[in-house]
Amino acid sequence: MQFTRRELGVAAFAAVTAFCAYTAIFSFRKAFNVGAFAGHTLWGMDYKIVLVVSQVFGYMLSKFYGIRFIAGMQRKNRHWLILGLTGAAWLAWALFALVPPPYNWWCLFLNGFPLGMLWGVVFSYIEGRRTTDMISAALAVSFIFASGLAKSVAQWVMEGWGITEYGMPFVVGCVFMPVLIVFVLLLEKIPPPGPADKEQRMERLPMSAAERRGLLVRFWPGISLLVLIYVLVTILREVRDSFMADMWRASGEHFQPGVFAGTESLISLVILVMIAAMSWLQHNFRAFFVTQWIMLAGFALALTGAMLFSAGQLGMYAWMLLAGLGLYMVYIPFNSLLFDRFIAAFRFTGNVGFLIYIADSFGYLGSVGVMLAKTVFRLELNWLDFYTGLVKIAGVTGLAGTALSMYWFRKKYRENTAGLQQRD
Repeated sequence: MQFTRRELGVAAFAAVTAFCAYTAIFSFRKAFNVGAFAGHTLWGMDYKIVLVVSQVFGYMLSKFYGIRFIAGMQRKNRHWLILGLTGAAWLAWALFALVPPPYNWWCLFLNGFPLGMLWGVVFSYIEGRRTTDMISAALAVSFIFASGLAKSVAQWVMEGWGITEYGMPFVVGCVFMPVLIVFVLLLEKIPPPGPADKEQRMERLPMSAAERRGLLVRFWPGISLLVLIYVLVTILREVRDSFMADMWRASGEHFQPGVFAGTESLISLVILVMIAAMSWLQHNFRAFFVTQWIMLAGFALALTGAMLFSAGQLGMYAWMLLAGLGLYMVYIPFNSLLFDRFIAAFRFTGNVGFLIYIADSFGYLGSVGVMLAKTVFRLELNWLDFYTGLVKIAGVTGLAGTALSMYWFRKKYRENTAGLQQRD
């Protein structure tokens, strides 16, 4: 079935709106990573690591809470929820600027917790459509682009306006808040899924506790493998996002404020085209399976890049670009089409938020653990060497885990299809 002109129009409007809204949201989380926050320690740990871990810990707890909250969320007053949660995170940055360091570390926890809810709320506007792949591709790449944009704006705010690194996150929020308000209000204008969407992609409804348990019992081996894969790439993404500036400093290569937006914009464009093209693959299980092939290729690409960089055959810019592209070839499908196609392929009523928040919660738990392990065990590696080693470990493990996932889900789908044919 071809897309109608109205469907494509709605998809384009929804894609631009979701992209801009989440780009603005993301600035309230990641801008602070540009700061060095040197000169302080807390509990024997580097102060910046305490800040990063505090924020990620809040984000992680939010994801665990979100498993129930997002899965059961009603589709009303969502715009007020987005603005309220983002406003709370912005207030935390104001406190961070006012309370002297290092006693302001807890402000990062207050910032991370409300922000952890927002992905599921925004995604609820676009899931369950025949064009969801197109729209979610734009939404998912927003945090690649937004991460680079937020860092570049943060660097510009400090260098151009003379704002300290402690006041910088709040000022960056001032820049992005008007944009957020406009596009959150526009999210409410996106029409709900129609009959054709519900027929092909299933109706998306709040899930009860019994429905959530039933889904996990039915698919636990495959979901466990997908969660393992997601843990690996979440760790890679958080370390790369949080310490990219520190990696550049460790490499000895000079970097301009626009370098972050440059690498992430190029990656965003490649991923956007790759994921959006999946919309024309109408068979849901085939699309679900091809998505895992993309993930497999992503792990292979990142692993190859790590080996070449260690051998001195890649420069810093090329390594950051290749590592980012590889990990986002795995990470983005989880946050766009993987679970949406999973629901449609296996024909059950539910929502993407439940599944992605399970994966997210354990992903951020792994991130906190890895960052603390490097500090507590005092691994004598700079962030660049540490990250390169992580990519090698995750690359090998991820290749094996993705291959097993593909095998299990293919077997499960055949059993499911045979069962449906017998009932008919």
